[in-house]
Amino acid sequence: MTAIAISPTQTLPNMMPDYEIRLLLNPAVVLSPKHKLMDTVLSAFEISPTVTKLNVQFLDTSSQELFTADWIARIRKTEGQNDLELTYKKRYTITDSDIDAALTAANIDGFKAGNTKYEAQVEWGYQKKTLSISRKKTVPDHGNSGMDLPGTSNSQKMLIAEAPDKFDDWKPNKWGTGLLAVSRIFGPVLTRRSIGKWKRMKLYLEVWPLPDLAGTGYEYVVEASFKTESITEALVEQRNLAAFLQNKGWLLPHDSLKTQLIMERC
Repeated sequence: MTAIAISPTQTLPNMMPDYEIRLLLNPAVVLSPKHKLMDTVLSAFEISPTVTKLNVQFLDTSSQELFTADWIARIRKTEGQNDLELTYKKRYTITDSDIDAALTAANIDGFKAGNTKYEAQVEWGYQKKTLSISRKKTVPDHGNSGMDLPGTSNSQKMLIAEAPDKFDDWKPNKWGTGLLAVSRIFGPVLTRRSIGKWKRMKLYLEVWPLPDLAGTGYEYVVEASFKTESITEALVEQRNLAAFLQNKGWLLPHDSLKTQLIMERC
C-alpha cells in the first residue's frame, strides 16, 4: 500500500491489517447428498479427515440497529474448546479497492496503530473488500462440554459485561450495551470447518447451513478462505485460487453474505 500522510485529526499511523481471502464454492457441485465435501475437493486441497464444528450466533435488536451501524456482536463456540469467544466487530466499506482510505476512516474513529487490543483485517472476496476492526474476548463456558450456546439472557449478560468502550460509546448514552440489553439472538448456525492447503498456507473450507428463503429447509454456503499478512500475496493468490476453482467448475463468482443472510433469515 502507498504511504499516507497523517492528517491533523490523526495522532498515530493507520493500523496494519492482515488479509483474509474468501471465495465461494458451488454447493451443488462440491457437496455430497449428505452435505459433506466431495472426495475430489478433499483430494485437491489435501484436506485432513478431521472436521471441526463451530456454533455461531449474533445479538442485535429486532430492527438490527447494531448491524445498520456496521457493528456486529458475536458469540462462537469451537469444538474442543472450553471457552466461548466473544467478538465485537466494526466494519468499513472499501470503495474502489482503496484500503488506505478505509484504514484512515478507522483511524479517525480511534482505531489506530499501536492498539494491540484490536485487530484489523481486510476481508477480500470475489469482487468486494471490507475492512473489519475486531476486539475478541474469551469467557469460560462453565458446565457445558458440548456445542450449545447460551440463551438470550446469558448471552446479553456476557456481551454487556465484556463490551469494549469503543463499541459501547460509539454513540452517546452507553449505546452499545443499551442495544444489547434489548437484543435477541440471530442464529445459532452450526458450521463445519475442514483444513487443507493452498500453496504454503492453510486453507479453511467451511460449510454453513442457513435457513432457505421459504423457511422450510436449508441452503448451504461453502466458503474457502486463507489468511496472509502480505497484500501482494493476497492479490496474487486470490486470483490464483479463483482461477483454480473456476477451472474445476467449483467457483461461485459472487461474494459471500453469510452474516447478512443470518440476520435476514434466523
